[in-house]
This record gives sequence, C-alpha cells and structure tokens, in this order.
Amino acid sequence: MSGRQTIWGVLLMLLLGGVSIAGYVFYEHQLYFCVFFSIVLAVCLIGYLAYSRTLAVRRLLRMVESIRYGDFSLSYSTNNRQSREEQQLVDDINAVMARLRVQLSEREERYKYFETLLDTVDTCMLIADKEGNVLWMNRAGVQELCGHAIHRLEELKTLNADFPEVLQSLQPGEVKVVRIYREELMQNMAVTVTDYSNNRTDLRLVNLKNIRSVLEENEMEAWQKLVRVLTHEIMNSITPIISLSDTLCERALLQGMEEESTMFQGMKTIHRRSKGLLNFVENYRKLSRLSSPILAPVSVGDWLGDIKKLFPSSGHVRYTYKVENENLMLMVDRSQMEQVLINLLKNAGEACAEQAHPEVVVETAYQPEKHIFQLTVKDNGCGILPEVLDKIFIPFFTTKHAGSGIGLSLCKQIMTLHGGSIRASSEIGKGSCFTLKLWIK
Repeated sequence: MSGRQTIWGVLLMLLLGGVSIAGYVFYEHQLYFCVFFSIVLAVCLIGYLAYSRTLAVRRLLRMVESIRYGDFSLSYSTNNRQSREEQQLVDDINAVMARLRVQLSEREERYKYFETLLDTVDTCMLIADKEGNVLWMNRAGVQELCGHAIHRLEELKTLNADFPEVLQSLQPGEVKVVRIYREELMQNMAVTVTDYSNNRTDLRLVNLKNIRSVLEENEMEAWQKLVRVLTHEIMNSITPIISLSDTLCERALLQGMEEESTMFQGMKTIHRRSKGLLNFVENYRKLSRLSSPILAPVSVGDWLGDIKKLFPSSGHVRYTYKVENENLMLMVDRSQMEQVLINLLKNAGEACAEQAHPEVVVETAYQPEKHIFQLTVKDNGCGILPEVLDKIFIPFFTTKHAGSGIGLSLCKQIMTLHGGSIRASSEIGKGSCFTLKLWIK
C-alpha cells in the first residue's frame, strides 16, 4: 500500500470518527434530524470502506487464483470513476501479470529451444520416473526404438524382454550394451543413465546409442588386419614350397624318375596343393585390398539395367524386378554396387534352386522423409538357421561346400564404405531377405 493510500484511509477513519462524535453530540442536544443525517453519513462511509476493501480483496484473490492455475491473461481496465488508490491497485496487478506473461513466454521459448536441440542429436534419450512411466522422448528415441512414443518402459519388452529391467537397475556412470531386435534387425545399444530430482520426484534420464555401425567398422578393420597378417605369412611360406617342388619334379624327370613313382606323385601333389592354397589365399587378399569407392551419380534404372541382363526373368529361376524411382540419382561406385547385387542375386538363386517354383524378387523403395533408398533381394528358398544368420557376414564363414566365405563379407564392406548398410532376415521354410540401405545426401 502506498503512502497516499494510507493517508486516505486514515482520513476516512478520522472522518467516520468525527461523524460518530457529532452524532452523539446532536443526540445529547436532541437534534434528531442532525443525528439521522450523521447516521446516514456514517453508514455511507462504512459502506464505502467495506466496498473498497471487498473490491481490492476480490481483485487480489482473482490474481492469486490466476497465478495458481497458470492463467496469466488476467487484465483490469481503469476508468475515471475509480479513485487513485483503485487505479494504482489495478496498475500494479496488470504489471505483475504482464511480468508473469513475459517470464512464461521466455520459459516456453527456452523449453522449445532445448527440445529442438535434443531432437537433432542421434542419441536416443528418454526421461522416466521410478514407477517406469516415460515422461518424455526425443525424436531419435521415437524413431530408433518402437517407432512411436511410448508411455511405459514395459513397452520396450517388444525389443528385448530384459530391456525395462536393465534400464531401471542400471547404476549412474555404468555402461551396458543391450541387444535389441526391431523389424527383424538386430541392434546393439550402449545404455547409460543419469538420476536427478525435479519437484521432489526422482527421475532418470536414459541415453541409448546405437553402436552397431561402430562395432561393425571395428570388426571389419580387425578382420582386415588379420587377413593381411595371415596372407603375408602363408604366402611367404607357400611360395618357396611351390618353387622347390616344381624344381624337384623337373630334376626328377631329367634323372629318369618315372612319373608313376610314389616319390614323383608325392612331389606333384605338394606342388598342386601348394598352388591351390596360394590361389585360396589370393582370394582373401581381396578383403584387405578393396579400394575406396569412386562416387559418381548413377540412376537406379541404369544401375539395375545391366543386372537384369545378367539375371533375366526367363530360366529355371524366375527373377522379378519391382523398381520404383528409376530416375532417382545415387552417388555410388557403380562397379562395386553391381558386384554387391550380383553376389546377392547369385546366392539367392542358389538358395531357391531346389524349390518347385524358384523365384527371386528385387524390389526398390525410397523414403523421402528419411532420405533413404532401400533395395531388397528376397528368395523363396529354405531359409537360414538363426544360429547361422548372425555369422554370414563374417569373413571365411560359409555353408557352401565350394564357397570361399568372402562374397557377403565383400558386400558388407562395400556398403560400409558407401555409408550404407546391409541386413539379412530369414524364416525357415519361407526364404531369406537381404536389405540394402543408402542415405541420399
């Protein structure tokens, strides 16, 4: 309350007291008309004071109620009929509400800024309380986990049965790798948590980072180093054996040794098997000598055009092509990407060759909102066993009698060098599906 309001209130109280005393004096002198007039004046003063106080209290109560419910749109108007005190009170209330509106706007802008910032990171983030209720998720969390916003941690059981328990039992500062399955694809997620309190509520910030690409890159690099070491050591040992066995065979013939003799046949076997091993090792050197891709714009239609000639629809195995966006331009090494597709189509044809109606379907799709080009190769073969599916991209691993185990490894390495990915899914008795994904920049 201002000093002017205080003085005005004191004056009104003094006036009321004066009127009361005057009424008493008039009553003593039997001036009843004056007494009546004094009573009326006193009632008016009391009514005015009560009305002013009630009006001020109502305004203050309405302001408090607005603040309690977060409604800062309250505003009072002033007019000439109001006293200076009422106008001052109205102006103060309007100033307080205006300041609160500014603070609310600043807080909302700051919230939107941080929310936008968190939506741009590629790390999955979510906030949950101790009861397992999910209060917030960023965009990466929605896309990389269930594909939609979740409300309970229990919903993550569809990705991994132990996932919710891991998130709730993990200690701050601890890192745990969880394997999840989404759309028949496996992902390795590095999980960390941070605990904090907000309004007396214990909350947990969960960070999930997809490290599958990092693991695959490190795995491929380790295999390349191993191949370099093995091929170097094996070739250094095999080359002298080949040369020596060839020299011994020539000298044996010059000295009259019969070709049917055990000694001569043994040396020929050593020479033949040594050359076979050398050729075998040479194939594996391709894994460590794969050159960096020379990127150039290639349309989807041109890329698949030559492939259709190599794997036509006619023949024992039926190849079906469902190509969309033929004019879509890809920045790829055409030769390397053709090799990837040739390997996949060759494997798919062999996988379903024994079926009554063998068929391989090549299908393309483009997701403009994610800038992802996708190509799938499906066959109706017998499928791949689950324990084998996780190993098919490992160098040297093969289920074929005459396979070298480098075809799919090369495919994976080429896709990695292009910044893309290759995934395999299979169902026993129904066939397999290989999915290639390339990000359109």
